[in-house]
Parts: sequence; C-alpha cells; structure tokens
Amino acid sequence: MKEALRRRIEILAERSVEVGRLLAEPQVMNTPGQFRELSMEFSRLAPVAERWAVYTALEMERIAAVAMGQDPDPEVRDMADDEVRAIDTRLAAEGEELLGYLVPADPLDAHDVFLEIRAAAGGDEAAIFAGDLFRMYCKYADVQGWKIELLSESRGEHGGYKEVVSRVAGRDVYSRLKFESGTHRVQRVPATEAQGRIHTSTCTVAVLPEQDELQVVVLNEAELRVDTFRASGAGGQHVNKTDSAIRITHLPSGLVVECQDERSQHKNRSRAMSLLKAKLQAAEREKREAATAQTRRLQVGTGDRSERIRTYNFPQGRLTDHRIELTLYKLQAIADGALDEVITPLSREWRAEQLAALGG
Repeated sequence: MKEALRRRIEILAERSVEVGRLLAEPQVMNTPGQFRELSMEFSRLAPVAERWAVYTALEMERIAAVAMGQDPDPEVRDMADDEVRAIDTRLAAEGEELLGYLVPADPLDAHDVFLEIRAAAGGDEAAIFAGDLFRMYCKYADVQGWKIELLSESRGEHGGYKEVVSRVAGRDVYSRLKFESGTHRVQRVPATEAQGRIHTSTCTVAVLPEQDELQVVVLNEAELRVDTFRASGAGGQHVNKTDSAIRITHLPSGLVVECQDERSQHKNRSRAMSLLKAKLQAAEREKREAATAQTRRLQVGTGDRSERIRTYNFPQGRLTDHRIELTLYKLQAIADGALDEVITPLSREWRAEQLAALGG
C-alpha cells in the first residue's frame, strides 16, 4: 500500500477513536444535534478502524514469519515461507477493502433510475436489439429484486422498440447501472437475412438517477407545454379510450418526455415531471463534467456505429466492453441477466480511477 494512502487510512482510524471518545462525554450526550452528527460519523468510520486493526495485526504477523524464515532448520524455514505467502494473500484482500473506504461515495448511488433505450443505427434490427437489451435489464432487475415500471414505449414494426423508457426502483440501483449509459453494438445474423450475413446495429442506453425531492430542479410552469393524448399499445380499453398519456416539452431546452403507462393522467404527469427533472439534472451534471469526461474511459458515447462502449457478438457468443478491454464468452448468460460479470469489473475500474485521482 502506498504511503500516502496508508496515511489517509491512519487518519480515518485515528478520527474514529477520537469520535468514540467524544460520544462518551456528558456534554455531547446531552446535546442531541451534536450527538446525532457524531454518531453518524462514527458509524462511517468504525468499519475503517476495525479493518485497519486487522491489517496492522497481519503486518506484525508477517514480520514474525519473516524472522522465523531465518531459522537454521530448513523445515522451519519452509513453514515460514508458507506462512508469509498466506499472510500476503490476506494483506492484499484487506488492503483492497481498506482502499475502498477512501473512495468518496457517490451521493446518487442509492437512487432509483430512469432507464431509456433507443434504437440507433440499423433500422429494424436496431429496434429488435433494443428489445433484447430491455429484456436483459428486466431479467437483471429480477435477480436484484428491483421493480421496473414501463413509462412509455414506441414499438418497432418487426419487434422490439424504437424507444422504451422505464423506471427502475430498488436498492442501490444507480450504483449498479450507472456504467450502462452509452452506445451498445450488436453483431449477428438477423432472422430476416436470407444469405446468412452478419449485420451490425446499435442502440443507445441512458441511465438517469431520480432526484430527491429536496434536490430536484425547480421548473417554471410557463416554460412547459403539456399535451395529453391516448396511450398506444397494450393496456386495455380504458387506456385506449381516454387521453391519459402525458407529453411534456421543456421549451428552453427542447427536451420532451412522455408517460403513458398509468391509467391516471395525474400519475402520468407526476412520472413525466420526475423524468424531465432527472434529464435536466443529468444535462447540468454532464456540462459540469465535460472537461474531465474527455479523459475518462467510462464516458458515454453518442450512438454512432463507430462510437460504442460494448459489443454483443452473437455468432461468437462474445461480449466485449471496450472501455476496460473486458471480453467474456458468456453472452447468452449475460443476456439472461448475469450482468454482474460485466458491472463488477466496471465498478472496480471506476474505484481504481478514483484512487488514482487521490494519489494511489
């Protein structure tokens, strides 16, 4: 572990001890606001102090094992070598966990998200691929115990979606899906291809964190145009006969959102407003991060065939994430919802980038 990062962890562990001492002082205990604030800080720091104690104890064990390796008895030296190797393995694991505490938590990680998938280059095949991606995320949501609400859809002529917008709710949704934003490319032989040629199509995926009520963008009603219309697609006679669907246009930015899933016009309007606010927040966030995004490997693409974050090659059963040069020959399993095999390495790479920025 680098000395600079080691010192950061030491400071956190020392602060944990200090906060624990402060919490035991009568003056603090009798001051509810201060006691609550220090209690929350202690709950964040206590795991760091516990892991640091384990790490430093292992370091002492290693010193003892290395000293034992100087014993004149070859059997004792062999035993010492085995012990050093075992301790080094544990130190590496403990060190990685400790470094994770240094990465500032993304305040949006626990948020629900709006998931948008749009067919891009490739015509009918792109729409079919958009449907495949949506099914993949639905299956992954089932695995995670999340709930998916379909907000709006525009179906393709031969299956899939030209566009599908949904809301995904559950535990730590944004933390798992935030690296899915970008251009996804598929290579396969379409069912309509008579000569067996491989076609390339693309879809764009956008993952927008839903904002807390206290953090949302304040909208000026005079800058909004709200239209009602009859929902399309499945939904029963009630949906087809009433103007319950909502389309909101934000005039200054030109952003347009729709929601047609709910039977209630009021609920559709509420969902559409939440989606619009999430889009505006995301646009503002992207503007702030534009300068640094040019150097990030996890940045979002535009939808062009040449710009992609991931390729799904069905003839070879291969998935490649181009941002971290990850290749997996488990495409069918991933399409069936085993997305953690891709998401976990992306999360690990993101953490490494954050540590590098801290000097690690």
